[in-house]
Amino acid sequence: MLKIIDIYIIKKFLGTFFYAISLLILIVIIFDISENLDSFIQKEAPLKAIIFDYYLNFIPYFINLFIYLFTFISVIFFTSKMAGDSEIIAILSSGVSFWRLLYPYMISAIILAILSLYLGNFLIPKTNEQRRAFKNAYMENLIKDKSKNLHIQIAPSTFVFVESYNSKKNIGYKFSLEKFDGQKLIFKLNADRITMDTADNSWILKNYFIRTFDSTGQSLVKGAELDTTFSLKPKDLYKVKEEFEEMDYYELNEYIISEKQKGSIAYKKFEIEKHKRASGPVAIIILTIIGVALSSRKVRGGIGMHLGVGIGLTFSYILLIQISTVFSTFSNLSPLIASWVPNFIFLIIAIYLLKKAPK
Repeated sequence: MLKIIDIYIIKKFLGTFFYAISLLILIVIIFDISENLDSFIQKEAPLKAIIFDYYLNFIPYFINLFIYLFTFISVIFFTSKMAGDSEIIAILSSGVSFWRLLYPYMISAIILAILSLYLGNFLIPKTNEQRRAFKNAYMENLIKDKSKNLHIQIAPSTFVFVESYNSKKNIGYKFSLEKFDGQKLIFKLNADRITMDTADNSWILKNYFIRTFDSTGQSLVKGAELDTTFSLKPKDLYKVKEEFEEMDYYELNEYIISEKQKGSIAYKKFEIEKHKRASGPVAIIILTIIGVALSSRKVRGGIGMHLGVGIGLTFSYILLIQISTVFSTFSNLSPLIASWVPNFIFLIIAIYLLKKAPK
């Protein structure tokens, strides 16, 4: 059962966290409005859409983006104050062990970790649909056509080439589809133009040629128009900036499996995102332990010293995440390892600081 000291620390922890992040959200929204006001006015964004579609949906996104940073700062801030007021010394002197002192901190950290897990995997992808739709309409274009001469693998041994694609009209030019059996070409489809029929999600091919190759030679079929389907989607032919932001846990998994089946390496960014959504909540618990161990000792410089070291450690964690993400995206580093290496390194730091913490 929770004791008075547990409730006291939990209230301090969660109260400091939500107070600090609420203040920062207000400041960020004010700066964001001043930065984007010209775009809102020029593109005549409705006030209702600005408030409810963009800024209201911006809040959970922002909370989850900085949740481990503000968890760490909150722990250091109020624990340093407790240490400075000799409250930690009084608690430990009364017979409460340091490990027992960690108990309410861990409860609070687990609450925030579960909140982050829910926000990142389920709530935010849904709120991001409205936020990003507003952003695309009134702030910046999130959909961009890829460069010309697009080569895409849509299935094992099946490749597509499109010279150019217009995402606004859903029209591609100079299309070809090739199927191979090992190194041998067995099927080739060419068309001057392809258009997506959104009614039944099929492709309409204009001026097409179909060549089939077998042991007897090749056969040719041609025509003016062909209505057909194959595993190519319009979004494969244009870029959607950070598309994974709109995918919940299950959609992210389905996309990764689909891309792996195609033999594509485009899944890497999405797999990194998937693992980061799991490693982030764990980081909250690890950074809480580091924060308590670091700030529970009374030192010269007080809160300022602890906050300085704490912020330095937090930004080191963010830097490690960015470095490992780059290595995973552009080299052979596994997305799983890239997402969890920062946690492993900081877990070692947490164990070391726990040993040095006042008992």
